[in-house]
This record gives sequence, structure tokens and C-alpha cells, in this order.
Amino acid sequence: MSQQTKKLQVGILVCPGFAIVDTIGIHSVFGFTPDAEVHLLWKDKGMIEAIPRFPVHATTTFSESPRDFDVLCVGACPDEILRDEETLAFLKDRGSRAGYLVGVCSGSLILGAAGLLEGYRATSNFHVMDLLPHFGAIPTRQNVVIDRNRYTSGPATGGFDCGLRVLEKLRGEEAAKISELSMEYIAQPPFGTGSPELAGPELTRKALQLFAHFTEGTRRTVRELPSRRAS
Repeated sequence: MSQQTKKLQVGILVCPGFAIVDTIGIHSVFGFTPDAEVHLLWKDKGMIEAIPRFPVHATTTFSESPRDFDVLCVGACPDEILRDEETLAFLKDRGSRAGYLVGVCSGSLILGAAGLLEGYRATSNFHVMDLLPHFGAIPTRQNVVIDRNRYTSGPATGGFDCGLRVLEKLRGEEAAKISELSMEYIAQPPFGTGSPELAGPELTRKALQLFAHFTEGTRRTVRELPSRRAS
């Protein structure tokens, strides 16, 4: 089978408490792509609950996983994943060979904890973007940041944007355009407040307060991890 037509292997990390909004874009883009096989990856296939409440289970365990992925995606997960040695070792192994790595929202921190963002420009959600240098990454404030084969983004639309851009690399511009059209992906936010720069300081302050119970645990965990910051 030729390189152009071989079945794409796409892996998406799922775990108890992962953010469904971060991975639905990649799943949609490649789930509807002919000759692509999407693996929802976790340690076992028991039922888990994403956030907001969304029951799901893995389709492929770490031990069953393909050795080589064309695309490996990680979205936001609970802060305990940042110190989960089994998960980080799996991501480091598969990610070191993957054609493209995608980190959505604080999934970029998990890629960093696995040692996969040292020396790379990267982004995350604005709540925790300042933590990226702890892992040797170079924080870059954009919705999508591309540095070689590392694609990182904010949540929600960032997953779709990364997915479509990676699909273009793997299957060509026309395939990516057809995917965008088939999903009728036309991002038109009704309020235009989807970033701190657009929302302004008062709404940003309220948003930070609203999600502080999520981000403070992440901050504590990252501070306790060995730093990968370049000396």
C-alpha cells in the first residue's frame, strides 16, 4: 500500500476526567476521514467519564496500541496525569515516533511533562500558559502554534484547526478543504470574547476565578515536578 493511501493511525488520549471539548475536533476530522483509524487510548477499556459529564471508554489499551502513530493527540486531563509515570512513559515512547503531535488546551503541559516539548514553541489555554517554560517549551500566544511536527492550541476550535492543518499535511489541501466543508466548520462566535485579548480584563478575571479550582491543582503539581527548563 502506498504512502498516500495507507491507513492513518490516529491516537487520542482519554482518561477519567479528560476534557471532551479538546479532543472532539481531532476525533471529528479524522473520524470522518477515509482510511483513518482512530484509537481512543487508555490503560483499560472500562467506562470513564469525561468533563463536562460524558461517559466514554477507550477503544485501545496502551498495551494494544500501535507502535507508530501518524497523529497523537492529548487534550486537557486532570493534574494527576502530569505525574502518572505509566501514561507519561507511553506518551514519550509513542510521541517520539509520531508523525504529528497535537496538544490541545493544557494537553500541551502533558506533552511537556512527557519530555516532548523541550525547545519547541507552544501554546495552551490562557489559564496555565505561563507554566509551559517549566517543561522547556517557549510560550507563544496564538490559538494555534506550529513548530515542526508539534501542533499546540487552545481549547474548542483549536482542536478542529489543528486537525484540519495536520490532515492537509497528510492527505493534501483538497482533503482538508472537503473535511472542513463536510463538517460545515464555520467558527462564528456570537460574542467575540474567546480570548483574554478580546474579552478584556474584567471578564478575564471572572473566568480565571471560575476555573481556579481546576487550575490551582495543576499549578501545584507542575511546581512539584522536576523542571526541564533549559539552563
